[in-house]
Amino acid sequence: MHTESIERWLHDHTFGQDRKKSGESRTLIVIIITALMMIVEIAAGLVFGSMALLADGLHMGSHASALTISVFAYYYTRSRAKDTRFNFGTGKVSSLAGFASAVMLASFALIMAWESIKRFFSPVGIEFNQAIFVAVVGLVVNGVCLVILGGRDDAHRHDDDHEHETHYHEHHVHEHRDHNLWAAYIHVLADALTSVLAIFALVCAKFLGLVWLDPFMGIVGAFLVVRWSLGLLRSSAHVLLDMQAPQNVLDSIRRSIEAHGDNRVSDLHVWTVGPGIYAAEIALVTSSPQPADYYSGLLPREISLVHVTVEVHSCPSLKG
Repeated sequence: MHTESIERWLHDHTFGQDRKKSGESRTLIVIIITALMMIVEIAAGLVFGSMALLADGLHMGSHASALTISVFAYYYTRSRAKDTRFNFGTGKVSSLAGFASAVMLASFALIMAWESIKRFFSPVGIEFNQAIFVAVVGLVVNGVCLVILGGRDDAHRHDDDHEHETHYHEHHVHEHRDHNLWAAYIHVLADALTSVLAIFALVCAKFLGLVWLDPFMGIVGAFLVVRWSLGLLRSSAHVLLDMQAPQNVLDSIRRSIEAHGDNRVSDLHVWTVGPGIYAAEIALVTSSPQPADYYSGLLPREISLVHVTVEVHSCPSLKG
């Protein structure tokens, strides 16, 4: 067999992961801003005696660390996208980074909660004016970061033109959200909410004498971090463990195939191989088997299926 006769079946598994995304540069800018503000807030919390301010600084530090992991994931995904050791490309690197970020966030939350509890039993004096000023500056910085990250998401184009022994996808384009950028946005949004809590606690303590609100808001901030980290652990583990795609995705694929002739899907596995992109293994039974490219042509275009294997079984009894 001549080499050129199989070229149309040959393809890589980069799926657009080798392209630098604007979210990478924007996240890097936010990391620098967040890290500087983190240092200021932690120092101010220690000097002025505010647990809420210290908790806000630690919270911001946890996000700076998580965002750093996110930037590294961008770089690693892009630089190793053509590495053939990755069966389905490097798209899962972002999920692995998210899992690591979640563990880090939970650790920070435990520290915040412990320090806040200690302040209930051993309160310290708070210099309210300075602490409130720093907390307000932190909130403004968070607002700036939200503007930087809040721009239009990258549109990832996946141009696939390949066919192998069981699958053919005509040239098509898929667009989806940059999940790393969205996660960074949520990080900073949570920071902004924590800053609001710190300001509220300090104002109430200064004017109403409710000093207990300061360590209490530290505990509330820790709770928010734990809640976020648990959600991230669940979502990233879902991808890392190759769990099934959402039910609506499975239903859409099944309907698209069974809507034609007497096709019946007997086995269906769809899993995430990168942000917003899926691989699938589809086994179907029909009385009139067609070539694999016929069935791949039936798949819904709104779903980013970048790697599909179709297995067809003949069953004459289905006819009629």
